[in-house]
Amino acid sequence: TLKRDGNNIVYELYISFIDASLGTSLEVPTIDGKVRIKIDPGTQSGKILRLKEKGIKELNGYGRGDQLIYVNVWTPKSLTTDERDILEKLRNAPNFQPNPNKNDK
Repeated sequence: TLKRDGNNIVYELYISFIDASLGTSLEVPTIDGKVRIKIDPGTQSGKILRLKEKGIKELNGYGRGDQLIYVNVWTPKSLTTDERDILEKLRNAPNFQPNPNKNDK
């Protein structure tokens, strides 16, 4: 659902842990129709993406707001046995330990 915030449009985007980790390309709605965006590998939940001038036109007609996309990483509430086994194998791997100060680039 698109929500208005002043002249900006806000959209809550939910992506899987896998798409957040590997990156992906997907379509999101705007007030002008769908657009394709890129989710970079390693995207963190809480990241805000900005689509310039995809919001509401200014009253005086000299500008336009932006669309803000709030990225939320979806965590499954239940897992199959196979899914659980795969995740258990990754649980203690160094790349899966939270480390907000690590610079991966």
